[in-house]
Amino acid sequence: MKVLLVKMSSLGDVFHALPAVQDAFQQVPNIEFHWLVEEAFADIPSWHPAVTKVIPIAWRRWRKNLTSATVRAEMKAFYQDLRSTEYDIVLDAQCLIKSAAVTRIAKGPRYGLDKASCREPLAALVYQYPQAIAKGQHAIPRVRQLLSQVLNYTLPDTFSYGIDKSRWQRPEMEGGYGGEYWLFLHGTTWDTKLWPEVYWCELARLTVESGRKVILPWGNDEEKSRAERIASKVEGVEVLPKMGLNALNAYLAHAEAVVGVDTGLSHVVAALEVPSVAIYGATDAVLTGVLGPKVEVLSSDLACAPCLSKQCTHPDRNDGNPAQPPCYRSIAPQRVFETVLNKLNVIKQD
Repeated sequence: MKVLLVKMSSLGDVFHALPAVQDAFQQVPNIEFHWLVEEAFADIPSWHPAVTKVIPIAWRRWRKNLTSATVRAEMKAFYQDLRSTEYDIVLDAQCLIKSAAVTRIAKGPRYGLDKASCREPLAALVYQYPQAIAKGQHAIPRVRQLLSQVLNYTLPDTFSYGIDKSRWQRPEMEGGYGGEYWLFLHGTTWDTKLWPEVYWCELARLTVESGRKVILPWGNDEEKSRAERIASKVEGVEVLPKMGLNALNAYLAHAEAVVGVDTGLSHVVAALEVPSVAIYGATDAVLTGVLGPKVEVLSSDLACAPCLSKQCTHPDRNDGNPAQPPCYRSIAPQRVFETVLNKLNVIKQD
């Protein structure tokens, strides 16, 4: 059976679909997936053995210059590639208007969520076989239920992402370090999702004092400057050079533990099944947050959290130390450090 899975973006959304692919891989003999995904995330589906072809789409780039001859040629080649295969099932696992439009191009019976289950109900008009899946659930069980319903198998009680992290070899450390290290994912998009820098420094100090090294990746100039400031204050912290996701995965896969905020890379860690703690303040972990067998989520206990706002409006935001916003005062470094240690101890006991 050949299935086209449409799950285009974002990084977290792509990882949310992997457990469903793993379920189907285990439950349906001889199934293979072609996965249509935004070009920036094209490497990720290929990490799963059931995905035999990745079809990149560059809609984020194309839409900025639709009149360009080069863009139009790329879109034509994409169209021809997508139309070159007849699928047993074409499944839109994103169910947005943009993904539904692409689903309509493909050859094969079209499946997706019904209008009561979609975030954008107009998308459901495209599907020949719309499915009812209850809202109010995390994205991972929703996609798992959708695929099991379409393919008619019983959903397993537990899930995994189906990624073999041994494909990434342990990287060489600065000074030939061969001991345990923790990696901190300190960068994210909104200011309100950032855990305070002073907290990262304190967590780094606690980690180093416990006999471990701290590794800090970065993806832009702001994150690089933050990483360098943390490293300058705590001996035993290594700032990585800028690198792509596959290179960074080697560090993630072999970390003893990872601490991160609400960022796409935290979903990567969950998929690699590395012991981790994910810190949530202004955003909500319930519906689209990090989820996995070795992840512990720490969320703000403020009444206004999650506010889903890019700017803090809490009345106490300017009280005390402004570098410690109200959202994260209950998620102090000592608590995070102890949570990681407890997570490691539980995993070792299991």
